[in-house]
Amino acid sequence: MHHVRQPELAGYAMRTAESFGRRHPEPHHPYRDDYERDRDRIVHSRAFRRLENKTQVFTTRYSDHFRTRLTHTLEVAQISRTVARALDLNEDLVEALALVHDVGHPPFGHAGEEALDRLMRQHGSRFDHNLHALRIVECFEQKYSAFPGLNLTFEVREGVVKHSRDYDPETFPELREYLLEMRPPLEAQLIDPADEIAYNCADLDDAYEARLLPLNLIRDHVPLFDRLYRSVEKRCASSPEKLRFNETLRRLVDALVTDLIQATRARLNKRGIRSVTQVRSAASRLTGLSPRMVRENRLLKEFLQTHFYAHPKLRTERRGIVRRLERIFRHYLDHPRELPPFYFAQTQTQPAERIACDYIAGMTDNYLQTQYERIFGD
Repeated sequence: MHHVRQPELAGYAMRTAESFGRRHPEPHHPYRDDYERDRDRIVHSRAFRRLENKTQVFTTRYSDHFRTRLTHTLEVAQISRTVARALDLNEDLVEALALVHDVGHPPFGHAGEEALDRLMRQHGSRFDHNLHALRIVECFEQKYSAFPGLNLTFEVREGVVKHSRDYDPETFPELREYLLEMRPPLEAQLIDPADEIAYNCADLDDAYEARLLPLNLIRDHVPLFDRLYRSVEKRCASSPEKLRFNETLRRLVDALVTDLIQATRARLNKRGIRSVTQVRSAASRLTGLSPRMVRENRLLKEFLQTHFYAHPKLRTERRGIVRRLERIFRHYLDHPRELPPFYFAQTQTQPAERIACDYIAGMTDNYLQTQYERIFGD
């Protein structure tokens, strides 16, 4: 047996020794276990590097200080690892899953995703960023002579598919191998709540920084933020507003992460969860905030939805983005030979709209813009 240090893991943690392994068997590495290798393969993938130039909420013309998909991904990895360590879960698996969780996102954030999904529905299909991420790690990343894709372990591929939602085996027969009738391990279940904490707090930060959300508006609509701000104000009365805001935001992240750890631990104890088998056969997912914090968090989400994502400045920008994306999509459907050779070859065996969608989903914000100007000249 290859020797890999394993920290003390809880009974319900996923161990590499119990992994279902890779699709194409490979010899073990002398000092990295399979989940560490998966993490490294993800970090070295082109899809991961492209996250640097994909919008989180703002496009870059607003400011270089705002989150991109890449910095957001790193924030999710930090939160996930903190929670995993506190719960004695497998940190390497969690880190791999956090780093890969957004590689399937198209350019221009949720606006890009919704536009692609709408276009695919017109052809009786769908665009789903989790399933696209699976296609990326299974086929599009061409790194090895021995096999297509990154040849990740079963648990990482399963987590790519199932970290944020459940798929019905009847509707998605092509995903049958991923045990759709069962829950994923806790390591995969952690990613979605960690993701949500990361982007809610980061979006609040970026929106305040962009002067789209003034402090008093945030305090009026987000009671948890307001309570934390009051205690910061008592302590740091002489500090500038921006630093009081930063301190409050730090406490907001801390309050949410602490609650996620405590509520998840309480749920595991209450249900007597001791093994991965019990995690997999549980009636519902086991990670998540406490009911009280779910309510606080919902108010934060609704506030961002109403006052930030629907902000007129962002709405106008989104309309232009969606129009460009739709025009490019239709262009490639009409002229599939203009797709790069690797993609054009696939239109011989798969529907052209799926391949055009795959190609566009892989683009960065800049590249989509460049292609648009190249094709339409405006």
